[in-house]
Formats: sequence, C-alpha cells, structure tokens
Amino acid sequence: MTSFGAVGALGAVFRPQLPPERLRSVVRAADEAGLEQLWLWEDCFLESGIATAAAALAWSERLRVGVGLLPVPLRNVALTTMETATLRRLFPGRFAVGLGHGVQDWMGQVGARADSPVTLLREHLNAMRALLRGERVTVEGRYVRLDGVALDWPPARTPETDAARAAGTDLASAAAPDTAVFAGARGPRSLRLSGEAADGTVLDANTSLAGIRRARQLIDEGRATAGRTDDHEVVHYLNTATGPDAAARLRAELAREGHDPATGPGVAGDAATVAEAVGQAIEAGADTVILQPTADEPDPEAFVRFAAQEVRPLLS
Repeated sequence: MTSFGAVGALGAVFRPQLPPERLRSVVRAADEAGLEQLWLWEDCFLESGIATAAAALAWSERLRVGVGLLPVPLRNVALTTMETATLRRLFPGRFAVGLGHGVQDWMGQVGARADSPVTLLREHLNAMRALLRGERVTVEGRYVRLDGVALDWPPARTPETDAARAAGTDLASAAAPDTAVFAGARGPRSLRLSGEAADGTVLDANTSLAGIRRARQLIDEGRATAGRTDDHEVVHYLNTATGPDAAARLRAELAREGHDPATGPGVAGDAATVAEAVGQAIEAGADTVILQPTADEPDPEAFVRFAAQEVRPLLS
C-alpha cells in the first residue's frame, strides 16, 4: 500500500446545498464508516449551523462535528457561547466551533453589516473564549457589550484547567479542548487575528498550497504578538471530486468560485490521487484536512464512505 504522509485527522463536509432532511443518512454513513470528522456550514440563507450540529452529534457515536463558520454579525456572543457550552457538555470532546466575520453582502441583506468586521470578530473571540473558560465577563466594546455575564453551565472542567486555577495561572494560557474556538480567515489581518485570539484557524477551499504556507506564517506572527505557545490547529477544506465525472465537476465548481478551472485549488480522482493531495496540504501546514465535495456531488453518503474507507487508509 502506498502511503502519502502523516495526517492528524481527515474529515468531510456536509454542504448546506443539501436539504436538512438528508443530514441523518450522511451522518450515519460517516459514523459507521469510521470517518473522524464531519463539518457543517452556516451559510446564508441555507441551514443553521447549531441546529444541524446538535442533530449530527445526537445521530452519531464517534464523529467530531465542526461548524465552520458561524457568522458573528448574525449572533449575540452570549447566545453562541451558551449553545456551544451546552453541546460540549452533552457531547464532550466532539464539538468544534468556528467564528467568521460573515460575507458582507449577506450581512447587509439582514441589516447586520459591520463597519469593521475584523474588530467585530476580535471582540467575539475574546468574549466567547473567556465565557467558555468560566469567567465572569464585563466588556464595553465597539460591538460586544456584556455586563457581568457568566455561564452557569460552562464546559466541564478538565485536569488541565483545574490545575491552572489552583496555581493562579491566567486561564487564557490554559485553554482545554472543550474551550477552544476557531476563526475563519483569509486576509492577512484576519489570519494574524486568528493567531492572536483563536485556538485554531479554518481555511476555506479557495486556499492553495501556497496559501496554506502563507497562512501558517501569518498565524504564527499573530501568536508571537500575543505570546501564545499553546497548540493552534489549522483545518483546511479541500475541494474534492471522485467518480467517473470527477474532473468535469471539479472544473465547474472552480469556475463558479472564480478560479481558473485548470489550475484552481482542489483534486479530482481516485483515492490515491486524493490522498496525495491531502499529504501535500499537510506538508504545507494543515493539521486537519476536510474533503469538500462539489455542490452537485451525486452521492454524499458514498463520498463520506470514500473518505473514511478508501482515502484514510492511504495516510500513514
């Protein structure tokens, strides 16, 4: 068996272009096949990220379910944190959440456009991470305003956070997995912010291999600015098509996203071809690779089984 390099985790996306009632069969197929992760989106105006995550977690036994991303202009930070904490107590260690500043045209449609999206994202990240750590938060920011807010049911404590509390350590430097918050980022300011204020970064499928390398550099610059030495997971979505018409579907997907269909980021082919592309993404700086099917993927259940049973065994 040919091996294509080490990888921390492999997953797939359930795209919200599919109707919500299709989610259960995809989740069951992924869980039964042994897929490690299934990621969901909260794109306007398709499907709720939190509602679908709750259902996916309940319908599965092992899956790590991620939402990447929740657009923060649509959300009050206290509500998002309550929802996250609840899911993390119900399904310990299995729920990953990512925040983004949202597509501004969509935010304008609902009257939620922000003058400074990066400031908005920073304020949400700082407040949400503090609330998840069990702190009582008072802040009067440009967008986020909290007056003595604390969660009655924060994520369950871990030995690491208990030790940090006993030692009087700043809890911001002792984030446990169940207090982690990801940020979605593309531009330099957002990537540096993610390094400073988030626990991980989600890179969308428009990111090339060179883009992954550049993102890692900018994230590390932000981490250095903040003096952070904790782990920072980079999750990369990889445009992926397989099957007889894979190349044609990938070209069409790239064209819809404004890329050159011949050179845009993504992979089409069999398991070995996909595994090689995953290995290249890991070498470029991704920790976790999430295979993103095309919007017209004809068999999403088969796609998650393909990821788990054909691609994953080729990754050492």
